[in-house]
This record gives sequence, structure tokens and C-alpha cells, in this order.
Amino acid sequence: MTAKAKEVGYRWHLRMKMAEAGMFSTSDLLPHLAARGVVLSREQVYRLVARVPERLNLKTLAALCDIFECQPGDLVEPVRGGPSPGAKRAGEDASSKFAGLRPRRARVAPVPKGR
Repeated sequence: MTAKAKEVGYRWHLRMKMAEAGMFSTSDLLPHLAARGVVLSREQVYRLVARVPERLNLKTLAALCDIFECQPGDLVEPVRGGPSPGAKRAGEDASSKFAGLRPRRARVAPVPKGR
């Protein structure tokens, strides 16, 4: 009789780390990565933030850890029997304290006359 393989998944906390650092747009991350020698397109950064990556370059992971002054385990949380990679979008974890946050559209009010 063979042993059943354990399912191992992970949660991706990049969006949470960005929010904690006051970064709410994926493009906010571009200059920080570039300053550390990681040049990605806007689309690649969007996918890195908005989706759970199945593969991640170690140089990119090291740059993210440097940007947010954290350890790899703060960005990638292994979960036994958890969701498979790519099963959920980043930030949809129910335990995330930022799960319900969504950006609001800015309203530009006209300048009152006389100013």
C-alpha cells in the first residue's frame, strides 16, 4: 500500500506587504525593483502582484525582501493541504486583514471661485 501524497500549497502576501508600505498601485513597485537591478514590464509586475506566482526568480524574491525589509517567509506562506498554486488570486485569503480593501476612485472637486 502506498502512502497518500501530502498536498502542499502556499499563500502569496505581496499585495499585503505593498499595502503595509503604502503602495496601492502595481506601478509603485517598478522603480523599487529597477533600483535593485530587476527590470520587469508593467504587465509582469501586475501579474506578480495580482496573481499567485507558480515560479519566481530568486533575484526578484531577494529584491522584494529588500524593498519590504522582510524575509522570504513573510511573502510566501507554505500551507499543508492548502490551495494549489494559482487557485486563488493574491489577496483573496480570508485571513488577510486587507482582504476587503479595494481602491476608491478619486473625485476632483472644482476649485471655488475667489481662490
